[in-house]
Amino acid sequence: MLRTKALRKIFITTLTLFILLTVYSIPNTLESNVLKTNLEIETTTGLYTNSIYLLNSDNYLVKTKILIDSNDKKEQVSKMISNLTISDGSNFPNGLKALIPEGTKINEIVYADKKITVDFSKNFLNMEVDKEKQIISSIVYSLFDLDDVEGVSLLVEGENLEEYPNTHEKLPLVLDKSIGINKKYNLSSRNDISKVVIYYIDRIGNDNYYVPVTKYLNDDRDKVKIIVEELATSYIYENNLMSFLHSNVRLLDYKEQENVMFLNFNDYLFDSNDKVLEEVAYTIAYSVFDNYDVNQVMLQVNGKNVDTIGIKDLP
Repeated sequence: MLRTKALRKIFITTLTLFILLTVYSIPNTLESNVLKTNLEIETTTGLYTNSIYLLNSDNYLVKTKILIDSNDKKEQVSKMISNLTISDGSNFPNGLKALIPEGTKINEIVYADKKITVDFSKNFLNMEVDKEKQIISSIVYSLFDLDDVEGVSLLVEGENLEEYPNTHEKLPLVLDKSIGINKKYNLSSRNDISKVVIYYIDRIGNDNYYVPVTKYLNDDRDKVKIIVEELATSYIYENNLMSFLHSNVRLLDYKEQENVMFLNFNDYLFDSNDKVLEEVAYTIAYSVFDNYDVNQVMLQVNGKNVDTIGIKDLP
């Protein structure tokens, strides 16, 4: 009997110790899982999306996103230029194409004082004559979509690219978005010329791409008025480009205040469900941001706020 009681005590003691050890091991396991999860989140947030501009089948440069696994400016530039360069491994959706001549290498990238300088190999000069302006625009517009970039300089084998390789048209030593993109001219005189960037939509397959078009017009109105009118009448003038802004929309009034552009429309800003279509909001906002030094657009209908788009909210 004593032997039985002793065995029973040993069993109970052992079971108790096992339970206690199991219980005390749980926090360690949970802590380990939390650490792993946090590391996974850090890894995930190490991926960044940047915009680049590729050529579509209608010969427009369109805005598309790529993933970049670095927040270092020089590494981002290197990855973007690589994606803009023609290569056997290029594989973009919906037939989009890179433009920088095949075999082009990067000799050096410098980022200082908010200016990016890229030194290319001599292959960079092997541009087709009808593509050279698009190549420069695609590089400049792509790099300007990075944060804190206010200028781009292009070199070839250490020498400043001072002109287009084929037409020999002069280029500024420091480039910005004023060079234009997808340029269109509708001029009847040399007077009252406005340069306005307007964003349209190119629908390829099931995907929408935003397309900036730099228009040169004989129009001395405020650019925001031109933007709205051009988007509302795009179905008449723009082949293969779309705007979802209703033709009867009217801009009632507008003001720029504390880095915000307030735009007050009539009821035609709404769709049939009394909502502002995402495509409408984004084409207006993109266009405003490219023409005005603001970081937010407030859309109103008859004086009531209906949507707010920040520059960081754009796709």
